[in-house]
Amino acid sequence: MAKQQENYLEYIPVVSPKNSWNADENGKVTVHMVHKGFYAAIAQKFFGRPSVSHIDLDDQGSFVFQQIDGCRTIGDIAELVKEKFPEEDAVLYGRLIKYMQILRNNKFVYFQGKDKMPK
Repeated sequence: MAKQQENYLEYIPVVSPKNSWNADENGKVTVHMVHKGFYAAIAQKFFGRPSVSHIDLDDQGSFVFQQIDGCRTIGDIAELVKEKFPEEDAVLYGRLIKYMQILRNNKFVYFQGKDKMPK
């Protein structure tokens, strides 16, 4: 039996409450990721690692991140990206899905109804 592929366009991404974020006057988003836990404490104490990392997103990533409201599906966000960045139309869906997977893997977002809400 063939493995059923996931339809990412139907997922509803939600920004994780674990991390805070802000946008500057130009709309560029910075995600502030707090490092917690035993290994993070060791890295901070012995190796001088920061307790918070600041991840700056590019123009398109910032636009996408700001469209995540817990109501829009990835398909809805794709339509908004298509309007804002029409030159990206040929590779839009593949890039957007990959971007959402990266955000999810880094625990910046979770998918409503699919993942548990992070604490």
